Amino acid sequence: MAGKLKTVYVCGECGAESPKWLGRCPQCGEWNTMQEEVVSVDKTSAAQSIAQSALLHEVKAVSLSSVEIRDVGRSTTGNGELDRVLGGGIVPGALILIGGEPGIGKSTLVLQMALQLPQRVLYVSGEESVQQIKLRADRISGGRQGNCMVVSDTMIDRLVQHIEQTKPDIVVVDSIQTVQTEKIDSLPGSISQIRECAAQLMHIAKTRNLPIIIIGHINKDGQLAGPKVLEHIVDVVLQFEGDRNHLYRILRSIKNRFGSTNEIGIFEMMGDGLREVSNPSEMLLSEVSADLSGIAIAAAMEGMRPFLIETQALVSTAAYGTPQRSAMGFDVRRLNMLLAVLEKRAGFKIAAKDVFLNLAGGIKVQDTALDLPIAAAILSSSSDMSIKQGTAMAGEIGLSGEVRPVARIEQRIGEAAKLGFKRIIIPKHSRIEPKAGRDIEICQVTRLTDAFRLLFT
Repeated sequence: MAGKLKTVYVCGECGAESPKWLGRCPQCGEWNTMQEEVVSVDKTSAAQSIAQSALLHEVKAVSLSSVEIRDVGRSTTGNGELDRVLGGGIVPGALILIGGEPGIGKSTLVLQMALQLPQRVLYVSGEESVQQIKLRADRISGGRQGNCMVVSDTMIDRLVQHIEQTKPDIVVVDSIQTVQTEKIDSLPGSISQIRECAAQLMHIAKTRNLPIIIIGHINKDGQLAGPKVLEHIVDVVLQFEGDRNHLYRILRSIKNRFGSTNEIGIFEMMGDGLREVSNPSEMLLSEVSADLSGIAIAAAMEGMRPFLIETQALVSTAAYGTPQRSAMGFDVRRLNMLLAVLEKRAGFKIAAKDVFLNLAGGIKVQDTALDLPIAAAILSSSSDMSIKQGTAMAGEIGLSGEVRPVARIEQRIGEAAKLGFKRIIIPKHSRIEPKAGRDIEICQVTRLTDAFRLLFT
């Protein structure tokens, strides 16, 4: 018998409910996020069922000193880059969420992992039929089927039945926006459905000590679709980034209860799936041997991982009167700040010129140490003078034109030396430990103009 229906308005950001529409959410303060949902008031939700099951077990407060710590055995995925981001592997009972743009390679990454694992994997797809999954598996595995079972189902209530029948070690749900539960009388992908299905998956993972990997879509703003409560429920949130016009992808850890959020994994999209990139510096540096203006090499860090990346700048006369400022892979607002510093503090007249900036490889980097190499690349293009090969740079630029220290300078120097660079320009007050046998010249500068003198004189 169908339950009594009612209409509520749910915030798409925080999941707060209201009996009427509001222009601004009273919980998170966001505007125009309230969406109409039709829910049943008679049926028991997953959160209520979890609370009722908890009442059946006696819960007592214990002393923290009496709690025994057991070693949590991780299961390696067979993919070194994925294991790096997860903190060493998959923890039993973990609920992992992988998000990204359509076509970026989320399903390929997870299916490729499922085919490599020796454990029994149950792949639940709400987007593809089993025949479509088979075709994709043959393309990316080269005939290896592994120990992977597939089912095409969109009802989360039948997931327990599939688990009882197959007895898997890992479950994959592709995707959370396509599954639904009969406890909620709304369409799949709605806020109520996503929140309810995520709560049921969490209950299954924790009660059965079964790791579950969820694939999620993102909205037009680049955030994971659905209420924020989805990200709070899961144990790990991974973001799969990249440009579909380029081959390289970055798997970034946003949240990880079992490891560090300072790790990234880099992959290359090939015809037969994703290939691990163990040395990202080689892919981000061009093979051009001639000296070209507008190119500078940055010693960057993404999390705990150092790599060298090529920054490319083009400065030309504004053709339409109003100068253009364009940046690919870098924050355009920070680019405008650097141009203002070059104009005011360094005396370079580039206010009436177009400035275009690009980071090689099509990846996005937020490291402030790119300030110095970007400024050097802009000046190199403006004056049409090339930077001597074998020179790397790292440093943050302040509004007064000073070069400020950056974190993990030793790792940046070590990466540049490993790749055969002969000189690196870093901030003056960086703490450097003297190491014997390091075949690289370390030049320390205090101001932006000091770095330019080293590069162009």
